[in-house]
Amino acid sequence: MPMYVFTDGERARLCAALGRIAEHPYQEYEAFSHSVARLAASPEIPASLSRVLGRIRTERAEGTSNAHVLRNCPIDEEIPVLTGADPVADKRAKKKTFVGEAFLALVAALSRTPLMAYSSRNDGDFFTDVVAIDKYHGMQTGFSDSELVYHNDRTAHWARADYIALLGLRCPEQEFIYTSYVDGARLLEHLSAEHEAVLRRPHFVTSFDVYSRDTNRRQSVSDPHAIFEGHHDVRYLDTFTRVNPGAPEAAKDALLALRDALVLAGKQRHRLRTGDLLLFANQAGLHSRDKMEINDAERARTRWLLKTYTFADDAAADRFADRWHGGVRGLISD
Repeated sequence: MPMYVFTDGERARLCAALGRIAEHPYQEYEAFSHSVARLAASPEIPASLSRVLGRIRTERAEGTSNAHVLRNCPIDEEIPVLTGADPVADKRAKKKTFVGEAFLALVAALSRTPLMAYSSRNDGDFFTDVVAIDKYHGMQTGFSDSELVYHNDRTAHWARADYIALLGLRCPEQEFIYTSYVDGARLLEHLSAEHEAVLRRPHFVTSFDVYSRDTNRRQSVSDPHAIFEGHHDVRYLDTFTRVNPGAPEAAKDALLALRDALVLAGKQRHRLRTGDLLLFANQAGLHSRDKMEINDAERARTRWLLKTYTFADDAAADRFADRWHGGVRGLISD
C-alpha cells in the first residue's frame, strides 16, 4: 500500500511549480539544482510533501521501514517512446520537459539526501533511465528486459548509494512487474551468530555487471569485502558475489546460509504504476525485479523508470569530496 497518495490538486500544483524550472537537468545540472533548492524553500510546495518525507526520514531512523511508496506523483505530460538501440540518446532528442527530474531532485532536497552520480555513466547524469537496451536482452543488468536477482545497485563498486528512488514514467497496466525488497535486518534473523561473524569478514568478492564493465573497462571484480557491515548493511549480488580464493572453508558455508536466509526472510513487493515513486535503502537491504505476469513482451519492454541515487545525508556526501568529478558535488569520479 502507498504511504501517501497525492490529490489531483496537489499533483497539478507540483507539476506547475516544477515545470517553471527553466534550466536543463542534463546540460545545466548545477543551475538546475540551485533552482530546485530555491523551490524547495518556497511556499509553492504543498505541505503534504514535506510532511510525508519527514515521516519517511523518521521511519528510516527508527528502523520501522526502509521502503516507501508515494502515488499520483507529478511526471511529464508527454512521455516519448524510446528506441531500444540507444534509449538514452533517444531521450535526449525527444524529451523536452523535465518535471520528473525536477520532482526527484525536489524529493532529494526536502529529505536532505543529496543526489549522487557516476562520471563514467551517461556522461555523469544524475537521472538514470531504467529502460530495456537491446544489446542487454536477457542479461543481469537493470538495463535489460530480464528479471533481476536480489542485489544492491553497484554492489561491486567502492562507492554505493545509500538510497534509491524509482519514479514510474511509463508502466504498462497490463504487465505485472514487481520490485521486491528485503531488509538486511530480516536476513540477519535467519542467520546464526557463527555465520554472521564470517559474513562480516572480507572473505568475498563481487563481479561487476555487464553494463558497468561496458561503461568502464577497468571494472571487473571488486576488492575483497564483507557481506554485512554496520548494524545490518548488506553488500551482495546473488550469483555474482562469491567466496574469495584463499578464504577459509567457513566462508562457503556462511554464503550458503545467506542464500537460505534470502529465501526465508520477509519481503515487501510493489508493482510500480505510472506516477508511483518507490524509495528504498540500497545498502541496508536488497532488491530484485520480478516479472510476475507478462502479457505482451514488446509492450513490457517500453517500461520506463527514472532513477536517482542519493547519499544518506550531507555528511555522507562530503566524505566523497576528494572524488568529486569536475568539482560537481555528488558526481563521483570512478
